[in-house]
Amino acid sequence: MNTWLSKLARIGAVAAGLAAGVAAVPASAQEEGFRLDRAPDNTANLVSLQHGAQLFVNYCLNCHSANLVRYSSLTQLGISQKEIEQNLLFTTDKVGNTMSVAMRPTDAKTWFGVTPPDLSVEARARGSDWLYTYLRSFYLDDTRPTGWNNMVFPNVGMPNVLWQLQGERTAKYEDVTDAETGEKSHRFVSFEQVKPGTMSRVDYDSAVADLVAYLTWMSEPTQHVRKQLGVWVLLFLGVLTFFAWRLNAAYWKDVK
Repeated sequence: MNTWLSKLARIGAVAAGLAAGVAAVPASAQEEGFRLDRAPDNTANLVSLQHGAQLFVNYCLNCHSANLVRYSSLTQLGISQKEIEQNLLFTTDKVGNTMSVAMRPTDAKTWFGVTPPDLSVEARARGSDWLYTYLRSFYLDDTRPTGWNNMVFPNVGMPNVLWQLQGERTAKYEDVTDAETGEKSHRFVSFEQVKPGTMSRVDYDSAVADLVAYLTWMSEPTQHVRKQLGVWVLLFLGVLTFFAWRLNAAYWKDVK
C-alpha cells in the first residue's frame, strides 16, 4: 500500500515539474526580447481556419513551402476538392501535391540572404504567440535591403508581405537615461502609421489571427483529436487507479 502511494507521489511530483517548466516558457521568451502578444486561439473555428488557409496560399506560399502538408488535407477544414482546385491551386499543382514552391533555394538565398524556412511545423517551433506578434511588428527601415525590419526578429531578411493589408508604419523611439547608472538607451515607444492599408487595425489583427490559427493547425492537424483522446485516457487511468488501489488494499488487508 505504502509502495503504491509513494509511486503515485513521485508521478505527481514529476507531472508538477513538467507543468512548471511548460508554464515558464512564455515568460522566458518574453524576457529575451520584444514582448509577445497573446494570440487568439481560433484553431477550432473552421471559418477562421479557411480564411487563414486562403491567406497562406495567397501571401506565404510564394516563398515559403509546406512540404509536409498536401492540398488535399484542406478538406479537413470543410473546403471541398472543387473549391481547392478553383481557389487555392496554382496552374501546375494538383490536389494530391504537397504545398511546395517553385522558387529555387539558391535563388531565394541570393534575393533574401537566407532560404525561407518550410512552414509545415513553424508554429510548433516558434509558438503561436511569436508568429502572431511577428506578423504585426513590421516597420519601414531604409537601412535594410528589403526596406523593412521587424521588432520581434531584428534585421530579418523577409519583407512585410502583408503590407498592402496593414499599410506602412515606422518605429518611434526615445532616448532614455537610467537614473542610477546614467547609461543611455534607445527605447522603442510605438509604431506610427504613415500610409493606411486596405484593412483597419482591428481587421488586420483578426486576419493575422486567422493565418496563425491555420499555421498552428497545419503543424499538427490532429491536435484536437489528440486532446479529446487525452481526456478519455486520463479518465480511464483515473478509474483504473481507483480499482488498482482497492485491489491492492484487498490483497494486503490480512497482512499485519
